[in-house]
Amino acid sequence: MTSKWNYAPLTSEEQKLESELAKRYASCPPVSELLVQRGISSVKEAEKFFHPSLKDMHDPFLMPGMDKAVARLNKAMGAKERIMVYGDYDVDGTTAVALVYKYLQNFYSNIEYYIPTRYDEGYGISLRSIDYAASQGVKLIIILDCGIKAIEEIRYAKSLGIDFIICDHHVPDDELPEAVAILNPKLEGSTYPCAHLSGCGVGFKLMQAFAKSNGIGDAELDALLDLVAVSIAADIVPMVDENRIMAYHGLRRLNNNPNMGLRAIIRICGLTGKEITISDVIFKIGPRINASGRMQSGREAVELLVARDATDAYEKAKAIDQYNKDRKELDKRITDEANAILEANGDMLDDKKSIVIYNKDWHKGIIGIVASRLTELYYKPSVVLTLANGLATGSSRSVQGFDIYKAVDSARDLLENFGGHAYAVGLSLKEENIPEFTRRFEEYVAANITARQLTPLLDIDAFLTFSQITPEFVNTLRHFNPFGPGNNKPVFCTRSVMDFGTSKLVGRNLEHIKLELVDDTSGKVFNCIAFNMGQYFEHIHDRKPFDICYTIEDNKHRATTPDIQLLIKEIRIN
Repeated sequence: MTSKWNYAPLTSEEQKLESELAKRYASCPPVSELLVQRGISSVKEAEKFFHPSLKDMHDPFLMPGMDKAVARLNKAMGAKERIMVYGDYDVDGTTAVALVYKYLQNFYSNIEYYIPTRYDEGYGISLRSIDYAASQGVKLIIILDCGIKAIEEIRYAKSLGIDFIICDHHVPDDELPEAVAILNPKLEGSTYPCAHLSGCGVGFKLMQAFAKSNGIGDAELDALLDLVAVSIAADIVPMVDENRIMAYHGLRRLNNNPNMGLRAIIRICGLTGKEITISDVIFKIGPRINASGRMQSGREAVELLVARDATDAYEKAKAIDQYNKDRKELDKRITDEANAILEANGDMLDDKKSIVIYNKDWHKGIIGIVASRLTELYYKPSVVLTLANGLATGSSRSVQGFDIYKAVDSARDLLENFGGHAYAVGLSLKEENIPEFTRRFEEYVAANITARQLTPLLDIDAFLTFSQITPEFVNTLRHFNPFGPGNNKPVFCTRSVMDFGTSKLVGRNLEHIKLELVDDTSGKVFNCIAFNMGQYFEHIHDRKPFDICYTIEDNKHRATTPDIQLLIKEIRIN
């Protein structure tokens, strides 16, 4: 689907700020514009942005409920109570469990962890897990990346003498569980400065507060920031404020001294000796950790992440890599089946603003990925459902700017359970309620989504000429890392570029174009790649001018010379 190219020039006030910053970055004019777009208004702020410091992390006790959580944790350890660390089976949940378990093990041994099975227990706290905890004499459960809606389950646990500390980041309801403490920066009335922590990030803040209350230094906890970085990237939380600081230092850890389990995954991914980026986490490391919970058991992911033996870790990583290969095959098959259903039933797409699709035989662990694929392909809020444990269970994904949580919430009386955030929601309902849910969901979406939200936008950060892409500019651009929502990798536009005469079609089906391009501002020839844009080759090969939107990829391997390539996102014939 062709995007609308969107460029928002700086306002007059922003232009004044840009002029001041330009005095410091005069040799790289686009840099000051990029900084202002990110809300940076002074050279001092720019330097902090370019050099994120752990000293700028917020006091964990600013989070409501933190004092109660730490007091209960200290009490449990003082009384030698058995503690369970419990988390969701996705990347965020498993990294959170690994972080809290590994850190507390430095000081306390009467502790275990628990990951529910996606297929037998489902999302969140299960009654089976509570019964198991009671049988093991557990008195305190620290739950991570879920639990904010587990009202009945926590009430039941309380009747058995089990207390809960909830560390969650999903949208809460008006009624909250009867936990000793609820740590969630999205709680109504919360003034915690970083409202969009990952679930692992909330767990990190709890451990930070525990350390502070006990006079423990930072070294052991900071060593676990690689796990936080993986959670931030995989859960696609905003890359701003504390998230960016933790991701920055976590990436440094991933590149220099990752924990044993992550080192094994890095080896499996073929990333050893390469500069690991947020993109590598999103597309290579994260999916492998996720595949464990999708295909088998999220517990295996935690076992890998807390492994202490290199050989054992590598064997576990190989098993998880196989799960990922199996996941890819299922993903492709189910996505193809979903597309076939939609194409065969035109009324499911025609004049509708949303997609709801159901097949009782689809694999539960894959439907979230399929929902993402459908959203990308048709650019509509999408819900994909399958049958699991007698209920239609599904995942939903949204388009940019549309709150799908509110859309699902509009039909909450039809649901057995649901939870998530603005761009992704999990839900379950009785099979007979699917038709009415489909109608109500579409009714809400049609009434609230805008035409702009139904059109993919390609946001342009700056217009460049090739003469402006200097080694100094590329080097400065490297300091904008790590990238993510709120600090996306800059997208540039260059007008009227031409083929140098050496571009060619590549790929199994000659669907991609490998290009060498020039413009009329310099003699520089830039290597470029345009995936799935083979339809433009004839125009390009005829050496006619065209416009490109692209990101600048610095394919820098450690201790080698940077290799600059332009990754073309879209081509427009002018």
